[in-house]
Amino acid sequence: MHLVVHADQRQFSLRDSGSRLDGSGWTALAVEFHRIASEPAGLAISTARSDLVESSITLVPSPPPLAADAEHVVEADLPVPSGKVVISGPADYPSQEKFFSVLPGLYRARVSYVPAGPPVAEWNDHEFGEHYRYVVEMWPVVSESGVEVLRQGAAVWDG
Repeated sequence: MHLVVHADQRQFSLRDSGSRLDGSGWTALAVEFHRIASEPAGLAISTARSDLVESSITLVPSPPPLAADAEHVVEADLPVPSGKVVISGPADYPSQEKFFSVLPGLYRARVSYVPAGPPVAEWNDHEFGEHYRYVVEMWPVVSESGVEVLRQGAAVWDG
């Protein structure tokens, strides 16, 4: 599923439809190295721009190969007990949320930061920061794991 998400406050989230994120995942380690905030309710993905950003979410049967063109790659667990993933920016109204259906359960989510041009949708050319496509690949897992950075991007990356 290809998406254009409003990443207000330089982030957007994936969460179970029955849950809310509370911001507790934004630790110093998450901000500086992970670039995602992992919480029991879902994930917040840090973006290089506070703007419209391109993303995609795909369900795969098992861990896929690393994207060769990704500058940063990180994985974390994503519990989806309702079977409905909500993708939204922090300022989105419920009518602006996007949904992705899966079987209820625990998933591993890999987020790859792939350099890209501006999204097809109108974007704010006054906003600073690089354009990336945020590629999310999910697969079912039976046990929990921690956050794992598979490829660390540059220290200065968001404008």
